[in-house]
Amino acid sequence: MQPILTAHLFAPLNEELVDLLRSLSADEWNARAVGTWSVKDVAAHLLDTSLRRLSAQRDRYMAPLDAAAGLAAAINSLNAQWVSAAQRLSPAILIEMIERYGAAMADYIDTLDPFATADWAVSWAGEETSPVWFDVARELTERWHHQQQIRDAARRPPLYDLRYFKPVMDTFLRALPFGYRHASAAEGTAIAFDIREVTNCSLVRSNNRWELAENANHAAATVHMNGDTAWRLFTKGIAREEARRRSAIDGDAALAEPLFSMVAIVA
Repeated sequence: MQPILTAHLFAPLNEELVDLLRSLSADEWNARAVGTWSVKDVAAHLLDTSLRRLSAQRDRYMAPLDAAAGLAAAINSLNAQWVSAAQRLSPAILIEMIERYGAAMADYIDTLDPFATADWAVSWAGEETSPVWFDVARELTERWHHQQQIRDAARRPPLYDLRYFKPVMDTFLRALPFGYRHASAAEGTAIAFDIREVTNCSLVRSNNRWELAENANHAAATVHMNGDTAWRLFTKGIAREEARRRSAIDGDAALAEPLFSMVAIVA
């Protein structure tokens, strides 16, 4: 599997976000987007991710983080603090800051060596250390899927342009070996994953573990789902039962089952 290089996509994706936010009505800003968060809350969260990365990586300023309760709990606490404080900001101020600091983050990411070791490992892929390119690609999935949540809430067309959608889905699929870590199968067993009209890959059982491959012959099972179903499944935006209903499985259905419990976000 080749590295997924995405640094060049941050600037245009931020421009897509700014254009989207500028088009929203007052009612759309207040529309419920995900959980208890409104569109405005999600936009504020996207600003926070830019500011947090610039502060921690570019400026080497680390905010206090109480990790005693676990990574997900600590991140959720930080997110909640920021969204609460951002209630006092107007949509116009948020757009102005997102435009400025989203661009600043894109400029900073473009300076990084993609093959160096990242400051943060990609936890949902089960990694203890990750290359910069994987951490950057993970960041792109965050910014893309939160923009999708805004588009859903405001009833705007999804951003399924393959220049974004394919690397996002390729990155999500890097969670497969970790997601299948408890699944047993005979040596050489292959499972194919077909995200229709977006991307595909395979898992192969080798040396008592699962390894990603670009494709494999004679798959014991093939899972077919469209990209809309896949990104919602991996970001907890759809119930696993609904994702299973929307999918087609050829071959041994039991081999497909771990996919429907897989998550590719910190949650």
